Amino acid sequence: MPRSPTPGYLNALGLLCAIGEGKQAVADALFAGDASGMRAEDGWVQDRSLTVGAVHVDLPAMPAGFEASHSRNNQLLLAAAQQIEPELRAAITRFGAQRVGLVLGTSTSGIREAGEHIARHVNEGALPAEYNYAQQEMAAPANFLADWLGLTGPVYCQSTACTSGARALLSAHRLLSLGLCDAVICGGVDSLCRLTLNGFSSLEAVSAEPCNPFSVNRHGINIGEAAALFLMTREHGPIAFFGGGATSDAHHISAPHPEGLGARAAMEKALANAGIAASDIDYLNLHGTATRHNDVMESKAVHALFTDGVPCSSSKPMTGHTLGAAGALEAAFCWLTLSQYNRDGLLPPHLWDGQHDPELAPLQLVRPGDRLARDQGRYLMSNSFAFGGNNVALILGDAP
Repeated sequence: MPRSPTPGYLNALGLLCAIGEGKQAVADALFAGDASGMRAEDGWVQDRSLTVGAVHVDLPAMPAGFEASHSRNNQLLLAAAQQIEPELRAAITRFGAQRVGLVLGTSTSGIREAGEHIARHVNEGALPAEYNYAQQEMAAPANFLADWLGLTGPVYCQSTACTSGARALLSAHRLLSLGLCDAVICGGVDSLCRLTLNGFSSLEAVSAEPCNPFSVNRHGINIGEAAALFLMTREHGPIAFFGGGATSDAHHISAPHPEGLGARAAMEKALANAGIAASDIDYLNLHGTATRHNDVMESKAVHALFTDGVPCSSSKPMTGHTLGAAGALEAAFCWLTLSQYNRDGLLPPHLWDGQHDPELAPLQLVRPGDRLARDQGRYLMSNSFAFGGNNVALILGDAP
């Protein structure tokens, strides 16, 4: 991927996840290392209690006329959009509905409701009246939000598992760079559902206890839900999106390359795209799932690329792995780190038991209270990796 001619600017952010709703609430919990939103719940997987990162706030009702679009996924998305609705509406007025695009990442869409409805069909012999096949289509979140906002520009969803939200930001930047849009609403959304929890459980990848990334005692992921939504434009603002890099290992359908070759290549492409060196990165948000294989390969890739070390952490012990929303949510954490909502210049701490795994390459994991080394000219990177060896690294920073 060639260097981007100009950065995009992330001039609005709406988000909610297990640690809170809205920029200040999420920032306060993030920098304090608050994992209180991670709670054990029954009912997702038969005969198991699992720690999950659920959103614990009342979600908005669907707007009048959008009852057929009802799903928890769309409610999460609407909650994030309503936080920045004035900025979104103003951009549409300024540029025109045809010049505003919308790109989202998701992996669950409305399958939570569809699964419940199909179960009723199996048990009762008929689908409920409220069942609507379109709820479970991957494009459903983008279609709903575009209709609610009245957009007529490019509108689509990407579903590349756990890189979906990150890829949405890359695609938004490309639409701006190509001149196809003047503004793009972009991000990711995923909701908890039995399909994903049972699927990851069948892979023996889910931990019943809080996840423990990069520890010798790690046992797998916790799953969470979230929505994170940005407004990206070419209009100058304080926080810039400098681009990113994407690669595909083609190594294994569910396991990463053991040496992290694709992960490292994605980070190298992101640096080249932004026109900076590894030594310029002030903080790295790790993918950090706490699975055996992912942590090994990511530690190798990061250690090999950042030869002088880089402050880094996984935020998943606070939010769970939010799957298709993770790339956007963790980019949002980088945004918050650079923003006015981070009054003390803190870094997101790495929550774990401190028991290093000798199989892992050493990392400079952020401790509670660690701060950014600089107060200007900063660059932050965020990693997202997915099934099929799908890798994305994004770079945000202070606007030039």
